[in-house]
Amino acid sequence: MGKKKVASQTSDEAIKEKDALDVAFQKTAGKSASNRHERGKVFINCSYNNTLISITDDKGGVVAWSSAGALGFNGPKKATPFAASKVVAALAEKVKKAGPFNVEVLVNGIGGGRDSAVRSLAARGFNILSIRDVTPIPHNGPRPPKVRRV
Repeated sequence: MGKKKVASQTSDEAIKEKDALDVAFQKTAGKSASNRHERGKVFINCSYNNTLISITDDKGGVVAWSSAGALGFNGPKKATPFAASKVVAALAEKVKKAGPFNVEVLVNGIGGGRDSAVRSLAARGFNILSIRDVTPIPHNGPRPPKVRRV
């Protein structure tokens, strides 16, 4: 096919590369410190099939999100309370440096992970300011679909 090229590096080049990496690391570290969020919102969407959780800042920009399916749960295990608590644990690891720590919780849906997700948020060190249920409830809109018979 062809010969592989082996690159050799002198000690001076290695030192220059290390300095460049240190400068880049300092820039990214400074950015994360400047992007600290004190307050935010946690959106919990629990359906019969999955649990999705998003953490946003005050303006509504998503800081981090995760779902039970993204963590490797599949099938009916995605909608369990255990999966919801694992999603919260993964999100707490993502935002442990930048925040937000004072959060308002908005719960949507009727899945099994609703209560477990809120309890896990409190256990992971988030200061919960308020909990709102924003599940849409019809006020006599269109006729619902007929009941499924299996």
